[in-house]
Amino acid sequence: MSHRRSRSRALAALITAAAATIAVVSAGAPAVAADPPPPVSSVVATGLDNPRQVSIGAGGTVYVAEAGTGGAGPCLPNPEDPEASVCLGATGAVTQISRGTQTRIVTGLPSLAGADGSGATGPSAVSVRGGNIAVLVGLGGNGESRALLGAGGAALGTVVTGRIGQPLTVAVDVTGYEDAVNPDGAQVDSNPSGFVDVNSKRWTIADAGANAIVTLGGNLADATVAVLPPTFGVPPWGGDPIPAEAVPTNVVVGPDGAYYVSQLLGFPFPAGKSSIWRIVPGQQPTVYATGLSNVTSLAWQHQTLYAVQIKDAGFLDDSPPIGSLRKVVPGAAQHPAVLSGLFAPYGVAISGTTAYVSTGAVLPGGGEVVSVALR
Repeated sequence: MSHRRSRSRALAALITAAAATIAVVSAGAPAVAADPPPPVSSVVATGLDNPRQVSIGAGGTVYVAEAGTGGAGPCLPNPEDPEASVCLGATGAVTQISRGTQTRIVTGLPSLAGADGSGATGPSAVSVRGGNIAVLVGLGGNGESRALLGAGGAALGTVVTGRIGQPLTVAVDVTGYEDAVNPDGAQVDSNPSGFVDVNSKRWTIADAGANAIVTLGGNLADATVAVLPPTFGVPPWGGDPIPAEAVPTNVVVGPDGAYYVSQLLGFPFPAGKSSIWRIVPGQQPTVYATGLSNVTSLAWQHQTLYAVQIKDAGFLDDSPPIGSLRKVVPGAAQHPAVLSGLFAPYGVAISGTTAYVSTGAVLPGGGEVVSVALR
């Protein structure tokens, strides 16, 4: 992957490269020796298509966004492989998990993927309030590239909303905001990957492509909450460190009312350099914790923050995407594993004393949600 593309393509590149290992391994790696023995986990959903962020609704109901498997087209060049394409299909979905039963409650959302359906871009996060649902849909491009996909791709790079069981419509255009504002002043590209409700018509969104956290919708003006700075990492060929793009992947509200943002980092994807940022609107972002790698999701349990690493090792090595759920120690550079050996984990949400983690983020039909009791 060219480092000139790493700014906005890093999340897509990680998922694309991870997908290439599907045929190689789908089993876990042993936990780090310093970590305590992993707790017992249970699989609560199977057969998911490239699952991403997880959320909790009323009564502890679990929801997971499925990025889908793409489709027959129209197609766009794959930004990570000039000899391949990603093609559009209405295969994105949302699955509900309740009382031991899983049900796809939303289908037909746009999805972009290669011919094998792995490593898709599509629905990336979901929020449910009563009978109303909001789904964040990724893109990995800009308004011009989205327009090439026609009407079927119009909801990519947006938040779509509506009543469960009825057609969803575009509420806010995240990619349109990036096109118009381009908060970090660099390449115009949008790949919204995580969000949190401000209210039923306004959302704060982590745009992995834009390196920005933005608040859109409702009766107030759209606004940039923060632009995350790059982190320096040594490229695989050695030499001086070069800037790695921030790549924010999810945003949650902490017990103090501040936003907390997870970070993946772009090329050269330095292991152990990802941070969790604390953001108060109107102030500069501050580092809450560092020493993490390839973080894709966050969730609070009271005063304790948990983070998902989609891959614990450096992204540029040849190892499969084996990741973990980590308990974040504020201000520290090491964070104990709660659950290790997960294949391409992505999202996490917590209900009571139970964490729900989506795994197999690069697998068409092979994704799962696992539950684990927190100590």
